[in-house]
Amino acid sequence: MKKFYLFLVFSLILTVQSCREDYDYINYGATNTGVQEPEDIDIKGLYVLNEGNMGSNKASIDFFDYSTGVFTENYYNAQNPNVAGSLGDVGNDINTYRDKLYAVINLSNYVEVMDAKTAKHIGEISVQNCRYINFHKDYAYITSYGGAVGSSQPGYVVKVDVNTLQTVGKVFVGKQPNQMEVVGDRLYVANSGAYSAPDYDNTVSVIDLNTFTEIKKIPVAVNLSKIKKDDTGKLWITSGGNYGSIPPKTYVLDPVTDQVIKEINMALSDFDMVENRLYYFSYVWTSAGTATSYGIIDTDNYQVISNSFITDGTQSGIVIPYSIAVNPVNSDIFIGDAKDYTSSGELFCYNKFGKLKWKVKTGDIPGHLTFLRK
Repeated sequence: MKKFYLFLVFSLILTVQSCREDYDYINYGATNTGVQEPEDIDIKGLYVLNEGNMGSNKASIDFFDYSTGVFTENYYNAQNPNVAGSLGDVGNDINTYRDKLYAVINLSNYVEVMDAKTAKHIGEISVQNCRYINFHKDYAYITSYGGAVGSSQPGYVVKVDVNTLQTVGKVFVGKQPNQMEVVGDRLYVANSGAYSAPDYDNTVSVIDLNTFTEIKKIPVAVNLSKIKKDDTGKLWITSGGNYGSIPPKTYVLDPVTDQVIKEINMALSDFDMVENRLYYFSYVWTSAGTATSYGIIDTDNYQVISNSFITDGTQSGIVIPYSIAVNPVNSDIFIGDAKDYTSSGELFCYNKFGKLKWKVKTGDIPGHLTFLRK
């Protein structure tokens, strides 16, 4: 869930935590939509994790299949008609690793584990206020805010054996940790302090994965969120600022020296990288309303090489850009549109030239995207 969204609705949210068993099963029905001609590439398809508004218990998974050209809304429901309960409350991250698909369901306090090719239920991993997931060798690593919504204490990273789905370790990091990235045998964790305003955290925790201990904290900037590595291993990190005197910016960290080597005066709401190209969108609040841009940065020289990768003018149809993913094989660009946060969203697919290929209705708040390889 994006920080500006959390900030706007936080005062409306009760701190009562839930799990999927607390709800009756809701089957919203699967819808198949042909959106393009079948395409035979090394990417089988794209999973879309829809967050669902806080408290609505409407997290869901959609799937686009390149081999058939069909987009299926509520794909998880269709594949799991006998699983009791819906996915739960607030889908916060989705990723594939080896033969499994993992969906982090934040306020339902668990990670749903599925077969990567079919999205059929395999098991669950219980983690309180879980946020993001990453992988290294035989383990999954999951960040947790460490307590109920609104309570501020050090968060932690949980270590899970991907073969048994059993938790085998936990290490405390900074306050309200978000995304993580693996470089070598180290895990870099972006700490936010989102529940601690105005005393935000400003560090990246570094965990030695051989000993599973935090070995240092690197000061970067307040309210960190995204952290992803480029094709040379450099870490790109976003700071949300303090919604006042400190503006959002982007930082580049060298994992060899653990030093910040570049500060970029840009607010990247979300981004994805293919080779030495960083595709981003920026959706920020200003005194005049909102400002939106879609661009490309050369990660070698930090220069903006395009101020708008959408070239046909159809960006006007995107109300609130909320997620982005770039196909590493054919350079298709996918953008999830949250619309009004309470009703169905929309997924836009652009070709590498920035022309709209298709768009389709999704579940509520299409916030997280991951590709499925053949």
